[in-house]
This record gives sequence, structure tokens and C-alpha cells, in this order.
Amino acid sequence: MVTFIARRIGAAVTLLLAVTFIAFMLLYPAAGNIAANILGENATQEQVALKNEQLGLDRPLLVQYGDWLAHAFTGDLGQSYFTSQPVWTTLAARLPITLSLVALVMILTGVLAFTLGTLAAVRRGWIDRTVQLLSTLGDALPHFIIGLFLVTVFALQLGWFPATGYTPLETSPGLWALGLTLPVVALTVGGVAGVVQQVRSATLGVLQNDYIRTLRSRGLSETRIVLTSVLRNASTNGLTSLAVQVVGILGGAVVIEQVFALPGLGSLAVESTSRTDLPVVIGVVLAAVVIVVTVNLLVDIAVAALNPKVRLS
Repeated sequence: MVTFIARRIGAAVTLLLAVTFIAFMLLYPAAGNIAANILGENATQEQVALKNEQLGLDRPLLVQYGDWLAHAFTGDLGQSYFTSQPVWTTLAARLPITLSLVALVMILTGVLAFTLGTLAAVRRGWIDRTVQLLSTLGDALPHFIIGLFLVTVFALQLGWFPATGYTPLETSPGLWALGLTLPVVALTVGGVAGVVQQVRSATLGVLQNDYIRTLRSRGLSETRIVLTSVLRNASTNGLTSLAVQVVGILGGAVVIEQVFALPGLGSLAVESTSRTDLPVVIGVVLAAVVIVVTVNLLVDIAVAALNPKVRLS
């Protein structure tokens, strides 16, 4: 198990380096004249050249990346071109909001998808048809449409939840929960739709195995068989699909944070990209990759614990 985890951590670090390198090589050439954007259209050529030199943008791109990487290993992600605030400080202020969203959505998605997928496979009939219909609808509806519907009905018309804004958990747990309820629901619908079909198909496959029929012939209850044998063997596909969903959840969070005016990483990415504040953009990319890699690592460990054959692959 230790070797398996070490291999996964090594792969995660390689992925982090690859993503930051690609993002750096794609974003900086595409940003155009960054110094001119910072100084404005009235800046002279001399002022622009001086600003480029101050920011280190006159150096070769590989040298800039190497310098950024060396500082990143010490925890220094640079400074914002526009506010001069350290990137890490900016991320630290926004990260708890996005992490709260992702964690709550992942937990709810896992619980609902495994419950509904297993029920659909075991009970079949109208429950199966209803789950498949709802999963298709949830998969087809964009996150922002669901978010706008929830805001209109439950915030503006009924007044049950705040329409916008975020309250930190340490300030008021109740307001924190109320403020995140609608964004979490908007993201969970799509997440459940993407995982429930995988859980249903895997459960159906396990239920057709001979050893399940043997357990039934011994008089074990269907509930005991499902809880002790079916879920364990069917969970690999569901957990893998759940790990894949984290990428979609982060992408959806960019839009949902705009809809609900949440000051998280998604809104920070939009703001910093629109004004070519590339140190902040690279920092957001790095934070997003760390979240994805961490979730995938935890899921890999869970799958390996449930299925020892995975450790040998």
C-alpha cells in the first residue's frame, strides 16, 4: 500500500509540474504586451520597456518559468501585477470558499449517487426509470440554468436563502450554510447525474455474478448482500467517476460563483484573466490542479483499499 501511495504521489507531482509548465507557456505569449496593459494607452515606449524589465518579462520564457518554479518551491508564488499583493495571500482569501463548495458537492454527490444508483439497480421498475430520467435531465441542464432557477424561486420569491454573498464559517455557521445551500445544490445536480449511471451499471453487473446467487441461496437478506458484497465490488467504477467529476465541479464553480456573487477561485480566475494578471492566473491554475490531484489521490487510495488488485496495476 505504501508503494502504491508513493507512486500516486509521484504521478501527482509530475502532473503538477506539467500543468504549470503548459499553462505558463500558453498564457504568457497569448497575453500580449503585459506592461502596456498595466501602464495604460498613454504610456511611452520607454516606460513600457522599463516596466517589462522590472517585471522580468524581457527574459526568455523558460528562464521566467524556472524562476517562478524555484520561488514556488519556497512558497512564493509571486505578486499581482496590479495590486502588488502576494499571490498566496490572494489565494488564501478565496480558497476557503471554493474548497467549501467542492467538499460539500463531492460529499453530497457521493451519497446521493451511490444511494440512487444502488436503489435503481436493485429495485428496478419505476425507481430505475425515474432515476435514469432525472439523471439525463440533470446531465443536460447547465449549472447556471439550475442556479438561476434556484435564485429566482428560493431566494427572490420565497426568501428562504440569500441570493448572493458569502459569510465565513467562523463568523456565523448558520449564515455560512444558508449562503452555500443554493450554489451547492446547483452543482450537485450535475455531479449526481454524472455518477449515478456508473453506480447503477456497476451494481447491475455485480448482481448478475454467480457468487451473489450463491449468497441468496444461503438465505441472506437482499439488504445484507447489497451492503456487504455488492457495494464493495461496485464502488470502484462509482468512485472513479466521482473523482472525474471534480474537474467538472471546479469548471461549474467558475460560473456558479458569478451567479451567486461568491468571491472564490472561480471569480478570481475571471477577474485576473480579464486584466492579464498572469501571476494570479497561474496561482489559480496551481490551486485548481492541487484540488483535483488531492481528490484523485484520495479516491485512488479508497479504491485500492476496496480492491487490492488495483495496487498491482
